Amino acid sequence: MTNSWSDLQNAEVFLIAGSNCAENHPIAMKWINRAKEKGAKMIVVDPRFTRTASKADLFAQIRPGTDIAYLGAIINYIIENQLFDRNYVLNYTNALLKVAKDYRFEDGVFSGYDAKNRKYAVTSWGYQLGSDNKPLKADSLEDPESVFSKLKTHYSRYTFEVAEKITGIPAAKIKEIADTFCKGKPGTILYALGMTQHTTGTQGIRAYAVIQLLLGNIGKAGGGINALRGEPNVQGSTDMANLVSNLPGYLPYPINSDKTLRDYLVRSGSFYEKHIVALLKAWFGENATKENDYGFSYLPKTSPSVNATMVKIFEMMEKGQFKLLFNVGSNSLVSIPNRKLVRTALPKLDMMVVSDLFEIETAQFWREPGVNPADIKTEVIMFPAAFVYEKAGSLTNSSRWIQWKEAALKPLGDAKPDLEMLDSLFKRIRKLYEGSTDVKDAPILKARWDYGEEVSALKVLQELSGYDETSGKLLPTIGDYLKAPIGSASTGNWIYAGATGNGNLAARRKNDDPSGLGLFKDWSFAWPGNIRILYNRASCDFSGQPVDDKRKLVWWDASAKVWAGNDGADVADKTKGPDTPEGRQSFRMNPEGLGRLFAAPYMSGLPAEPPADGLTAVGVRAAGVCTDGPMPEFYEPTESPTDNLLHPEVSKSPVALILSSSPEIQKMGKANDFPHVLTTYGVVEHFCAGGITRNIPWLNELMPEPFAELSKNLAQKIGIKEGDMVEVSSARGKVTVRALVTDRLQTYKVNGKETETIGMPWSWGFASLSPGPSTNELTIAALDPGAGTPEYKVCLVNVRRA
Repeated sequence: MTNSWSDLQNAEVFLIAGSNCAENHPIAMKWINRAKEKGAKMIVVDPRFTRTASKADLFAQIRPGTDIAYLGAIINYIIENQLFDRNYVLNYTNALLKVAKDYRFEDGVFSGYDAKNRKYAVTSWGYQLGSDNKPLKADSLEDPESVFSKLKTHYSRYTFEVAEKITGIPAAKIKEIADTFCKGKPGTILYALGMTQHTTGTQGIRAYAVIQLLLGNIGKAGGGINALRGEPNVQGSTDMANLVSNLPGYLPYPINSDKTLRDYLVRSGSFYEKHIVALLKAWFGENATKENDYGFSYLPKTSPSVNATMVKIFEMMEKGQFKLLFNVGSNSLVSIPNRKLVRTALPKLDMMVVSDLFEIETAQFWREPGVNPADIKTEVIMFPAAFVYEKAGSLTNSSRWIQWKEAALKPLGDAKPDLEMLDSLFKRIRKLYEGSTDVKDAPILKARWDYGEEVSALKVLQELSGYDETSGKLLPTIGDYLKAPIGSASTGNWIYAGATGNGNLAARRKNDDPSGLGLFKDWSFAWPGNIRILYNRASCDFSGQPVDDKRKLVWWDASAKVWAGNDGADVADKTKGPDTPEGRQSFRMNPEGLGRLFAAPYMSGLPAEPPADGLTAVGVRAAGVCTDGPMPEFYEPTESPTDNLLHPEVSKSPVALILSSSPEIQKMGKANDFPHVLTTYGVVEHFCAGGITRNIPWLNELMPEPFAELSKNLAQKIGIKEGDMVEVSSARGKVTVRALVTDRLQTYKVNGKETETIGMPWSWGFASLSPGPSTNELTIAALDPGAGTPEYKVCLVNVRRA
């Protein structure tokens, strides 16, 4: 989230697309309803008429997987009708920067495409650079080489009429959405898995970013782009690097060509030097010194040519690459798309350790109907885990609030908190390696693992918050950390710096809000530095004064010569005013210091020979690049009922990841055989794969079985009545469930042809108190090329009476 749950009350218009927050994120609805009481408008775009849609002022039913088409039409409309915030676009985005002369987009493909390897070389997406390595700047937005002109040209193809033919949303309705959202100042966008679980998921979110930058809605109270995480520590898990491409604090992960720390910094940017050294000091303590490159060699390196995201790991497992799997809090046999992949992969393991509350499907895969246990050689070990209320520690929610909690209950029986299990496991493993002189064992033996004889979650949070390594004392604030010489401070996650520096700030529960903006600055601790609204420098004009008198966040106090305000100022240096380069930057984490309408590869500065103290004076930083294009482009889902209207020859994403190496496992369906679109979703009564909730009797009573939602039109065509059992099939499998015939889904037209969406929840498996067919028997393991997120939300199916 750029903003927070409680900030939603400040919005004047909401675009909720890819989220059924009334059911799945009810806390969001609490704050949305407060805004609606003040007159805010609510737009919902969804394949189904959900409980969230029932509260909308404007609802549109969309064909799953086609969001970029209508969002592109809105971008086109904003530009053509000059509805963008000109001052914001000129001063706070890269609209004026000149794009490389050899950049192209032709027939659905960006320049630099390698058809053989299905990857892009991104060099041509860069900027034109001057002798100082800084991007050249156009004199006006109309310059044909400017980012803005490239954006305008790219989206000129996206008319409301074209978007209607692709999405099924009437052109007039898309225009109404555009007009309503553009009139609301500020406006905010909310999304969840309905937007991310596509082969174009990353680019869909980028389309949101383009819209919000054009309208000047980023960095402002009531604005932003807000990812609704489905559990109170999903944000914390990504902060701690549960993603394969990151180290904690979103540091780039080292790759196999990074032989030294300097190699890593030349590739990634010297901005990261302080942070990775502090991380290495936290992990290896006195064993991380300048002389040994701060223990950089202890870190395992990845290969850029190997995609090791979640689904791809099971593909590797199926081919015999892994012998041991630790499966912690994940019910992969229910949750991974195309269950056949997991079902064939798990028996290839020698051993699997499952840590969970109940004996979930994954833990007893050898008991699945149709499996002969005598054929399974995998040894399965079960670690009984403590439930959330039975363990202490911090959770970081969508608002980036690090919130401390104590254990309310003691775990039952032999169940243990995750931290206690991991601590015990590591200590025992290290004992087995005692005395080893093998280089590969050094990271285990040299790790600083000192969380107490009886492991303490607070000690872990203190390590994340950071220490002065010269005195052993906690660093008071993130400012103290940033001022410390490299190698003299440690932090297990630099964005958490200061969380425990003046007591456990994550445990604060003061709910005063003198600003009236829902900032609650003394409730818990928000990273970084307790800033509640990210990029809030953009809430001010070029001279540093708020542009919205009702929603003042920060401002430049000329008399005190400091950035002051109701929120902490998100600026590079609080003492540098708006007349300085540091004081002008609204997006300081981007190397250009600007919001990125066009995601160009760029590294600020020249990483040449380092000064005496390392690379610190160079101050370079590499930009994040989307692997599938510098601007969002619409591509059809991997399985689609129609061709791509914009470029039929390149209908689907040319770089989407599809598990083609196992054709018997990953079969592909055609619209002739599977004419309907399936989309999957959660229900309020069951959480994710149901490992916990399907073992709670009263929740099973409320939601006893899975089902398939059909439109009345489709049900009539195939002779199905409410409550009938139906067989839903895809190229990969079939399930039998009960039919729910409903008005919540309507027939719509795609390229002039009537099309149907079928909706199914996915939270069931063969075990638990309430077993049921798994919807992921049908889904396809096609992945977003950048994030590795599977396309759960779209595949082709057929349906008939069972």
